[in-house]
Amino acid sequence: MNTERAFLTAEWRNLAMLNYEVDAGLLSEFIPARTELDRWNGKLFVSLVGFQFLKTRVLGFPIPFHRNFDEVNLRFYVRRKEGDEMRRGVVFIKEIVPRWAIAFVARNLYNERYVALPMRHHMESLDRDMVVEYGWRTGAAWNRISLRTEGNAALPQGNSEEQFITEHYWGYAQQRDGSTVEYRVAHPPWRVWRCEAKFEGDMTELYGPDLAAVLRGKPSSAFLAEGSEVSVFRGRKVE
Repeated sequence: MNTERAFLTAEWRNLAMLNYEVDAGLLSEFIPARTELDRWNGKLFVSLVGFQFLKTRVLGFPIPFHRNFDEVNLRFYVRRKEGDEMRRGVVFIKEIVPRWAIAFVARNLYNERYVALPMRHHMESLDRDMVVEYGWRTGAAWNRISLRTEGNAALPQGNSEEQFITEHYWGYAQQRDGSTVEYRVAHPPWRVWRCEAKFEGDMTELYGPDLAAVLRGKPSSAFLAEGSEVSVFRGRKVE
């Protein structure tokens, strides 16, 4: 019986996912040691993701004033072979949250690239569709992800782009000494809606000019994932 205890539990809800095809050269400096880029049908993606982080508990305990908050992150996809298992995971280029204490803990525990910025969100039901927006402020200007769902939510089909984006169940973080920490993320498959979506803003300050230019283009795909309860387990250094 697996007695592994989750370090963090929460609900991730209403995940707005804007996906952009990129060249491998843009990601080379971020790839953790002992991992390799993961492709879908030969394509490499970065995803700009906004979502609600709800009912957060650390080692089973709620943290006052830090249970419910928004997060926006830019991430890409890697894989690593462990024995006969191919582990498919996510690497975060930068994660934005509204509270400095969350950013501080994440930076120190996993060396994840968290920053704390003012944030806001808006959600609205229009007939059978949903409108979802996530905003965050850099300097004096607000940046925004906005999308509107189309049709009904459904579980992704096998080997689809939606399944590839949503079903990476490991996280990898590059450490200051050049090593890699790996941690497991558990959740059931998510239903998704296809969407019309756009990003408005300038992310040069956070992501540099090359990735900021990618985000100014049109996403190659976008969808909203309903989300679920999640468990994040303690990390371990990859040998």
